[in-house]
Amino acid sequence: MLNRLQLFRNVGQFDSVAAGAALPFARLTLGYAENGRGKTTFAAILRSLATGDPAPIAERRRLAAPQPPHVIIDCAGGPPPAIFQNGAWNRTVADIVIFDDTFIDENICSGLVVESEHRQRLHELILGRQGVALNRTLQQLVSRIEEHNRTLRDRADAIPVNIRGGFSVDDFCVLPERADIDHAILEAERALAAANEQDSIRATQEFEAFALPSIDVAALRPLLVRDLPDLDRAAAERVQNHIGTLGPEGEAWIASGVDRIPGGATDPNGKPCPFCAQDLSGSELIAHYRSYFGDAYTGLKRDVANARSGIENQHGGDAPAAFERLIRRQSERRQFWSRFSDVPAIELDTAALARTWASARDAILAALDQKQNAPLERLELGGPALTAIDQYYRAQTEVLALSNRLQQANGAIRIVKEQAAAGNTAALENDLATLRATRARHSTAIAPFCTEYLIEKVRKAATEQQREATRDELERYRQAIFPAYQAAINEYLRRFNAGFRLDRITSQNIRGGSACTYNVLINNQPVAVSGAAPAPGQPSFRTTLSSGDRNTLALAFFFASLDQDPNLASRIIVIDDPISSLDDHRSLTTVQEVRRLMARTAQVVVLSHNKPFLCNIWDGTDSTLRGAFEFIRDGSGSTITAWDVNRDMVTEHDRRHAMLRDYLTAATPNNREVAQGLRPIMEAFLRVAYPADFPPGTMLGHFHNTCLQRLGTPQEILNQVDTNELADLTEYANLFHHDTNPAYQTQHVNDAQLVDFVRRTLAFASR
Repeated sequence: MLNRLQLFRNVGQFDSVAAGAALPFARLTLGYAENGRGKTTFAAILRSLATGDPAPIAERRRLAAPQPPHVIIDCAGGPPPAIFQNGAWNRTVADIVIFDDTFIDENICSGLVVESEHRQRLHELILGRQGVALNRTLQQLVSRIEEHNRTLRDRADAIPVNIRGGFSVDDFCVLPERADIDHAILEAERALAAANEQDSIRATQEFEAFALPSIDVAALRPLLVRDLPDLDRAAAERVQNHIGTLGPEGEAWIASGVDRIPGGATDPNGKPCPFCAQDLSGSELIAHYRSYFGDAYTGLKRDVANARSGIENQHGGDAPAAFERLIRRQSERRQFWSRFSDVPAIELDTAALARTWASARDAILAALDQKQNAPLERLELGGPALTAIDQYYRAQTEVLALSNRLQQANGAIRIVKEQAAAGNTAALENDLATLRATRARHSTAIAPFCTEYLIEKVRKAATEQQREATRDELERYRQAIFPAYQAAINEYLRRFNAGFRLDRITSQNIRGGSACTYNVLINNQPVAVSGAAPAPGQPSFRTTLSSGDRNTLALAFFFASLDQDPNLASRIIVIDDPISSLDDHRSLTTVQEVRRLMARTAQVVVLSHNKPFLCNIWDGTDSTLRGAFEFIRDGSGSTITAWDVNRDMVTEHDRRHAMLRDYLTAATPNNREVAQGLRPIMEAFLRVAYPADFPPGTMLGHFHNTCLQRLGTPQEILNQVDTNELADLTEYANLFHHDTNPAYQTQHVNDAQLVDFVRRTLAFASR
């Protein structure tokens, strides 16, 4: 509750007012003030106390005041009291609800116009605090989503467009990581290259098998150690000794000569020596030659020659050059196919291999040449020859392994050929772009930006989920509250006897939030109050509702909003001048509604410049629950003082009647005012006693003449005695009335005479 107004300083009409501290507020507190004395300022102070907004006070800083506004109000929530100082409150009282011009201007209309801001605030008014809290939460969530969007845009801008491969930021950031990304990109690049070179791929051959020719050392060894086992030992020694005397290649020389003996060495008798022409008859050595250089010898020499020829054919001549050309051809193919598939490297030192090959070949040929020259000599391949042959074997193994690896690559090459033949260049380009974007997405430079972007998206999704849940809850609340609110408003309009009703009160989502739209029904014809401007010349809110209607509508909205408030019992209701432009019936209804509010709220404070209105509220209210104050002039400003409502409830008629009664008991110096009060006393009596014959504006003299005319008729008003008495009283009273006596202010007043006519007037008016 509001308990006391302890201090109003430097605000509005209040210079430094502390008198209110002695005036306790009650459950019902009435405040009277003439216009311009501070009612609006007081309402603004309470609005600021309710909201914490300093503007309503700051904008009313007393002109020329040296210090800023300072307000102290003893109210609920203390101690301490609520203090406004240095532009701020120490605390607020959110339970204060105020109806005044500001309420109308903010929620209903500004003058004759209903703006979108009015419909938005009216929407909040209808929703009530629970609905407003939901709506505010919804708007906060919408703002948070906008903030998420700004953050997402910033984080998206941090991811360069040129590395996204044509992907949107959302699609780019969700590309899955691949452990084999580099290999996958290589394969995709190869597939695309293959699709772009289909003709070359179709024309290029696969790898062919190749190998170094073999060297069968096991077959050579028996040949090199072969001799003539059937040759006579003595003859062989004799021939070999002779050959030894001939020097190098002596055996070949002799073998050549034996072949030149006519008819051969089988029958040398009588035949000349092919060298000295002497008769060979009787030559013992020729007989030995016949045994030595026989068929076995010839066969051995032939086998050695054949072996040498085979080595020469396989390993000599053009064979090394042909092998080098083959390797070069394989290298060229490998260079081509490696662009589309994994192909083993050809790391073969052909020059070194040629040297190894030549060394092994030459060693074998040298041994065979030696055997050819000395067929019966048993030979063994020496260490250097065997070393050269071993090196050749290793080279042969290396070449065979390379050939096998290249042969295995042919399977992948065949796949390349198939894919190239059926390749879709556009699809392959898209696949490659995706893979490259994937690698960029998960690079150390870009991955953190994508992570931040995805985290913000998750946060936005969570906020959107909250927004949808809040929107659904608010929509369910609206569906329940708007029909109930419409019914409540129309009930109040019925009580106020308004000539219109409201229809189709609905919620509408607009860019700035939510707004209320409704129709004013007049003669069952709807007049829309919405965001759309009325067509020129068509009925509108401005043209269909009078000033009193607009004020009535505002009161109906206010009272209906209170009905929907679940916490109404704790509210402090402040109502400032609610009957402006209202007729008597609506004023009385307002009085009745204010009285009803007392039983439903914590406190009701009513401010007005209309004393009868406030007195009607006061009258009939429990005297223990009511209090009153008034703002009165104090120099150039205003102050607060107690208001004696009971005294002001006395009418002029009551006052005059009491004045006349008092005059009979004790004479007063103000006897002229007593004399002037006689005529109003009689007029008031006749207007009540004979309303049909003495309507407002009737003169006493005219009424007396009517009474004379009706004496003794069925329409008689007064009898003869009363008619005569009325004539005497009227004659005396006219002496002191400006309409009948221009010198009424100087008319002499005789006390004894006045006492007589006062007594007779009171007696006449009491019949």
